[in-house]
Amino acid sequence: MSSEQDTHTGSERTQVAFRAEVQQLLNILAHSLYTDREIFLRELISNASDALHRMQFEMVTNRDVLDPQAELAIRIEADKDARTITISDSGIGMTRDEMIENLGTIAQSSARAFVAQANEEKRSVGEIIGQFGVGFYAVFMVADRVTVTSRSYRLDAEAATWEAAGDNTFEVGPSERAERGTTIVVHFKEDADEFANTWRLEQIIKRHSDFVAFPIYMDDRQVNQQQALWRRPPREVEVEQYPSFYKQLTLDTDDPLLHVHLSTEAPVDLHAILYLPTRRERGLIERRIEGKIKLYSRKVLIQEEAKDILPNHFRFIEGVVDSEDLPLNISREGVQSSSVMQRIRSALNSRLNRELNDLAAKEPEKYAQFWKEFGVFIKEGIASDFANRDDLLKLLRFHTTTSGDELVSLENYKGRIVEGQEEIYYVQAADLDAARRSPHLDPLTARGIEVLLMVDLMDSFMLTGLREYEGMKLHNIDDPDLELPGESPEAESALSDEEFEKLCEQCATALGDRIAEVRASKVLRDNPARLISKDPSAGREFQRIQQLLGQETQPQPRILELNRAHPLVVQLARRAAASDNDPIVAASAEQLYDNALLLEGLHTNPAAMVPRIQQLLEAAARSSGANDEQ
Repeated sequence: MSSEQDTHTGSERTQVAFRAEVQQLLNILAHSLYTDREIFLRELISNASDALHRMQFEMVTNRDVLDPQAELAIRIEADKDARTITISDSGIGMTRDEMIENLGTIAQSSARAFVAQANEEKRSVGEIIGQFGVGFYAVFMVADRVTVTSRSYRLDAEAATWEAAGDNTFEVGPSERAERGTTIVVHFKEDADEFANTWRLEQIIKRHSDFVAFPIYMDDRQVNQQQALWRRPPREVEVEQYPSFYKQLTLDTDDPLLHVHLSTEAPVDLHAILYLPTRRERGLIERRIEGKIKLYSRKVLIQEEAKDILPNHFRFIEGVVDSEDLPLNISREGVQSSSVMQRIRSALNSRLNRELNDLAAKEPEKYAQFWKEFGVFIKEGIASDFANRDDLLKLLRFHTTTSGDELVSLENYKGRIVEGQEEIYYVQAADLDAARRSPHLDPLTARGIEVLLMVDLMDSFMLTGLREYEGMKLHNIDDPDLELPGESPEAESALSDEEFEKLCEQCATALGDRIAEVRASKVLRDNPARLISKDPSAGREFQRIQQLLGQETQPQPRILELNRAHPLVVQLARRAAASDNDPIVAASAEQLYDNALLLEGLHTNPAAMVPRIQQLLEAAARSSGANDEQ
């Protein structure tokens, strides 16, 4: 709001200016012509429900409240002739100052984000209104004037009225109201008079607010189901009710990929519906990737977002959890340390793991979709959640050298090992194409050994916690002392030892302290060179993570192995033998080194290779021209 705001509690009505961001927002909403303007009712009912939840919780801990016997409910009346509807609740209510704070202001970041999104995309405003904390203002899509009258639950509180016409200001002042709660009168625009119709309002409530936890009355008749869906036995719930409830709960426009409905009384009373979203990013500007679990005790909302009810790697899950065994007035710290909560957490975690394994077994295409969106969280859990690691191992999926587009579990991999194989082999690279081209694969391809392809940043982090699977150790194939089962015939080289040693010397001079050694490879077949780790310890995973994140780190010297039988290496060796300082040999050594880093995704500045590549192309062109003249 502007500096003109007056928050004193006198008897006069005061005119107050909205903030510039809110004025922009209201201008967009006031001129909205989209067909889904009906969501204004969803937002007003949602606000009323929140007020009732807060009142319900207050009555548990505080007996000194106004109208303690009043039914916690929402009432809606339509007046077609006057072109209005009235929405009343018996919730926690607001004082004059709370009205100014709650209805006259909005977080600048939320307002700006909403305005930017609405201006940027040709989407319906209704599709994004609920995502930025601006839900109340949706009413101005259909209203030319809104009046809010409220009285707080506090015994000494006085009633107040807030009124706005969707322009640059609002008015606030004293009012007369005997009962606790809030009443909103919406005066519709001429082109929105359809909403002053009882039948139309009922249809909107059925579509968007059927599972609100409090009764919604119209003409003294309850029009919503009200009974909490998670409190009903799963056998009594229709399949289509689950996605409907999900959309009301999350404002996501997509159906969930999976739902899990639990209803048990032992060993702990637990009623819950958990949802696996279809997409990782469910916001439009916020890019929200974390779900929210609402926590209830005896149908009373005690935490809007229970962050500790699931392991951290399942933080993308959405849903509702309710238990009779949790005390109503428990603090967040109490929830965290509660033995009941530990049992609830264990039950939810076990069920989610079971459902995801079932999804993988019965609907592999759906599971592949899940893995694409949320696999990174499972990998994170492998590294950070030792207690649940065994369950998570079953959920891991990988591309391999032989799987094509198929994702492979560690169990699948183990079932396809070759005779004598005692380890699980993996290679790290920048992406799948680079991994499949890795020179490290040469000896394994020759022996028919399948290799896991690890190409995500999170893979390096995961490997700090993934060392073996069912007795088989995981082994990075860039190990300098790699020993493999089976045999592979050695390729014959036309180079003498003296020629090859001169090449190694010139390569070592060109690369300096970036390498620890240049030597002949015992395993390369189709590739001219590879870089291998001097120290195959676990610590190099952390170094890789640091380098991929762009953090300052001292790279460890690597070993450059050359394939003596490869035509490129043969030609370079002969050039090195003919001259002690051939620039083409030096440039080629640099390029082979950079090529290896590039395939592994560790090159920090690929553009720097361009002048050297041009130099090598010019040399190749000169050589070709000389041969043509001869």
